[in-house]
Amino acid sequence: MKDGLRVFDADTHVEPSAEVLDKYVDPGFRPRLAELAAYRVPVRPNNPGGAPGRHVYRYGQIAYRRILGEAAPRETHSGRDTHWMGSKMPRVGVQDDQAESRVRDMDDEGADGHFLIPTAWTSLVGHEDPSLEVGIIRAYHRHMSDFCGQYPDRLKSMIVASARDVDAAVHEIREWGKSRWAVAVMPLVCNDRPADHPDLEPIWRAAAEHDLPIVHHSFTWTPPYFPGYADCWDNIFLGRLASHPWGAMRFIASVIGGGIMDRFPDLRVGTLECGFGWLPFWGRRMDEQYAYVGSTAELKMKPSEYLSSGRYFCSVERHEGADMYDAVTRFLGDGVLMYASDYPHSECQFPDTVANFLKWDIKPEARIKLMAGNASRLFKQA
Repeated sequence: MKDGLRVFDADTHVEPSAEVLDKYVDPGFRPRLAELAAYRVPVRPNNPGGAPGRHVYRYGQIAYRRILGEAAPRETHSGRDTHWMGSKMPRVGVQDDQAESRVRDMDDEGADGHFLIPTAWTSLVGHEDPSLEVGIIRAYHRHMSDFCGQYPDRLKSMIVASARDVDAAVHEIREWGKSRWAVAVMPLVCNDRPADHPDLEPIWRAAAEHDLPIVHHSFTWTPPYFPGYADCWDNIFLGRLASHPWGAMRFIASVIGGGIMDRFPDLRVGTLECGFGWLPFWGRRMDEQYAYVGSTAELKMKPSEYLSSGRYFCSVERHEGADMYDAVTRFLGDGVLMYASDYPHSECQFPDTVANFLKWDIKPEARIKLMAGNASRLFKQA
């Protein structure tokens, strides 16, 4: 807690190393680890909270080599260098297998709970063989069961659902759907498979049957990427500007416009690490385009009304500020937005993110919802 206030962080990251995931694969999958050897890359030395000396599985990574204003890309510029925004580095291994160190970081910051989102290995969604993706998904779930199980009231994660093997996705939801650590389902959807595609219906059904929300988080450097990633003129400034907001905008429009929230009237949906200032604009624009061009399911409400229905949630980013929070809540109410830090990525302000949010001048009852209350409504058992 921080200043007597419960805090649940709706957007934090975990990146278990290949060395850890290998321990958790199915016995029948173990011979196939040799096929994954080509995708083992060293943990970057400056990766906050990483495990130096180990490796991660990463497939199809792209670089953003051009600097705006220059005619051609620089071969030595990767676009991956970022400025650490905090005042202290996270403890070593908090993304890998050091749950105790992670909880110590949480205590330093004043966070009661973390929702953990995987990163590097999810890039296997871009591999032509879906069975490699599914094999590592299963290993991740077993690892999360052990990792979160050390602090079951504080560490939570998601069931990753492959959109390329729906039967396997449903199996994973049924296997882990009642566990304490699994509080959401994240469909791993490629750009060539619409989120509203009928083939994915069993995933939404299984999630609803287990009272698990659907969450979306896009990716910048590796598959499944964000929509339009190839149209950013090889520049990370444009890529980061577009990636998470546009990914979330397209995802929620597809889910609403495809009638998924009508067919599953208790299903909750969240978008993460995408900012929130776009929500009023997007809601009204969806309403207009629904009336103007159609090409959606026949909906029971206006598209914008799903955003304020109590079933949609969105994580916040501190830089958008209290004035943006006030503007959005005037449109949607104070039951949508959730505190998030992006820990331990360099965008967070560890260990001061919670304290920085508590400086926002908002009503006490709204602050309670922002810092933990809304996340508790979105996530099972959070």
